[in-house]
Amino acid sequence: MRQESRFRHLDLVTALFVAVLLVSNVASSAKIVDLGFSLFTVRMAFDGGTLFFPLSYVFGDILTEVYGFRASRRVIWTGFVCLALSSLLFFLLRLLPGEAEWETYAGSAAYNAILGGMSSGGIALASLLGYWAGEFTNSASLSRMKVAMKGKFLWIRTIGSTLAGELVDSLIFVFVASAAGVFPWQSFASLVLTNYLLKCGVEALMTPATYGAVYALKKAEGTDVYDRGIKLNPFGLAR
Repeated sequence: MRQESRFRHLDLVTALFVAVLLVSNVASSAKIVDLGFSLFTVRMAFDGGTLFFPLSYVFGDILTEVYGFRASRRVIWTGFVCLALSSLLFFLLRLLPGEAEWETYAGSAAYNAILGGMSSGGIALASLLGYWAGEFTNSASLSRMKVAMKGKFLWIRTIGSTLAGELVDSLIFVFVASAAGVFPWQSFASLVLTNYLLKCGVEALMTPATYGAVYALKKAEGTDVYDRGIKLNPFGLAR
């Protein structure tokens, strides 16, 4: 297998993965969207990051399918560190005094209301824990299914691994965010169900694009990694 440092496009996929992760977490703190209807008496409402975060799972599928679990693990940890750093920077910015004119048309209250989750750590902690557990569940599931299915039925593997990963992610994310006071507890079931359904739906809709990206990257990189005989340890960083 070729060394990761020689892959031509791994850095680009990593950059896109991290960008989606950071934007989705800011969006999660910024707004909750109400679709205006209920499903099984549960209101269909979701945080703004739900529109973007599923793309990180698409990139996670592509990374594991093309480059293998070990490369995916390094990228997941890269995203983890970047998300933690962004939370710290928003927190430090929150501590700085606001300029007088800015306080009249925006102000610290608006900053705390919109970015409070990121700057106070509520959204960041929820995202870090949910993201870490969900992404590794997704990557490990896809890795094992690829070997078991001998590389066939990519759509079953991408959707199946997402169903597992997004369930873990959604439950942990909403639970921790609610415990931190970012979301009200009365919205817990609504947010979990809506987050899960929408994220899995986006993944399913993105399947044709995932197929195209996987095929193009395998051809460009000249690789198709099968994780035979390796331990799927999320804490190792060795190649």
